[in-house]
Amino acid sequence: MLWKEVRADAARPWQFGMQDPATPIAEGIMEMHHDLMVVMVFVVVFVGWILGRAVYHFREEENKEGDGVVHGTVIEIVWTLVPAGMLMVIAVPSFALLYAVDEVVEPSMTLKVVGHQWYWSYEYRGVGYGDGGETLEFDSYMVTEDSLEEGGLRLLEVDNRIKLPVEKHIRLVVTSGDVLHSWAVPSLGVKMDACPGRLNQVSVWLKRPGVYYGQCSELCGVNHAFMPIAVEGVDEESFKEWVVGMYDDE
Repeated sequence: MLWKEVRADAARPWQFGMQDPATPIAEGIMEMHHDLMVVMVFVVVFVGWILGRAVYHFREEENKEGDGVVHGTVIEIVWTLVPAGMLMVIAVPSFALLYAVDEVVEPSMTLKVVGHQWYWSYEYRGVGYGDGGETLEFDSYMVTEDSLEEGGLRLLEVDNRIKLPVEKHIRLVVTSGDVLHSWAVPSLGVKMDACPGRLNQVSVWLKRPGVYYGQCSELCGVNHAFMPIAVEGVDEESFKEWVVGMYDDE
């Protein structure tokens, strides 16, 4: 059971479903996906049924000559209004979720993420624990396969994990120092483009402790596949101790 819980926040071989959500935004994305699947199944079945009936009833053996129907007012109204209504049903929760992603509610701290070829740099602002001041910076590189510890995840483990306190509003500011990157962690419901000269922001509120893995999701060069992301959610006291320890190491 513990192994399954640990691996629930990382991609698995032949995985079909989504990773376990760790934020309200990720939960919203997953629930919307499930709701849209119901609509999509209905559309596929209905359209398939219509096509099947058309092929069967209007085959050459039964209809040597067409009926010459120019148009049908009722059916034209129906096939315009019904899809429009379905699009509205899809659009309302979609826009609500989109605006929720952009909303940043009084963040307790800010984490600046900078993409490089081919690693990530992180800069904590507003932490201020111990004697280290208000800013904490470090780089994060992928752990090579030769250096992996037993049980480590290939192409996902990093030498310096990000640590974030749970149940706190956190603002992420994402940018790039060279080319286009994309900071994506599925369990957090975050996929934010890192663009040179531009700051993009997104908010995160972790609902539980855990280790959440992601990767760069924008083709950025020959080593694009080798710049993973590892986010560890911890309680506030553990986060404070980690920050103080990082200051001491510097």
